[in-house]
Amino acid sequence: MQNKDDISKKPLTPAMEDYLEAIFNLGKEKRVVRVKDIAKRLGVKMPTVTSMLKALSKRELIDYEKYEYLELTKKGIDVGKEIHRRHHILRSFLTDILNIDFKKADEEACKMEHAVSASTLDRFIEFMEFIQFCPRVGLDWLKYFDEYRLHGQEPDKCLARMKEFADGFKVRIKTMKEVRGEK
Repeated sequence: MQNKDDISKKPLTPAMEDYLEAIFNLGKEKRVVRVKDIAKRLGVKMPTVTSMLKALSKRELIDYEKYEYLELTKKGIDVGKEIHRRHHILRSFLTDILNIDFKKADEEACKMEHAVSASTLDRFIEFMEFIQFCPRVGLDWLKYFDEYRLHGQEPDKCLARMKEFADGFKVRIKTMKEVRGEK
């Protein structure tokens, strides 16, 4: 028989992560989390939930007694929060950057959140920040993404946009120099 240390060292399955995320989100929405709430959220039967709760309890991710409410442990909260963060970031990337329908993006983010490492997720965040805040690309650049997807590369349009960007950037540099008192 495995001891708790052996169990807690095994990686969580995607299903376990889904349960932890559901419990985490339900805990933010309701005063108490019940088996039937989880079953409804995940679209599974209550005995299936009970079985998973036993497994999560063995890993010390939840405090659960049969027929009682359940709570995430500190460790469970940390894991649930991280899974929720991954889901939110990936869904934002899919909706805000790739313009994928929210419902489809939510489903895809759920699949992706289990496979993406923390370092890759951090790179997603950096990329999103770059294209939203970097003077070179900003939000105008995102407007052309759908056009690119529909028509492919159009060098003349790209060249015109690059020239427009370069001209605007020169003006910004000149303005910044004037503010700093430089020539």
